[in-house]
Amino acid sequence: MRRFMTFLTGAFCGALVGAVTALLLTPSSGDEFRARIQQRKDEFRQEIQDAYETRMAQLEGELNMMRGSSKQREE
Repeated sequence: MRRFMTFLTGAFCGALVGAVTALLLTPSSGDEFRARIQQRKDEFRQEIQDAYETRMAQLEGELNMMRGSSKQREE
């Protein structure tokens, strides 16, 4: 039990030191950092939306082609 508590204490201290170090070494302010993260998130969301719309258009085209070819076979 004592080893486990020692391990947890060390892990907690290591995480705390890592978090403080990351904050101190960040080259921009928190507001700038949040703005960059927001911008990247928005860009990523737009890329996903564009890919979705492109793929939906492709699938709809393929579906229409299949429907057209099945109607021709029925005639």
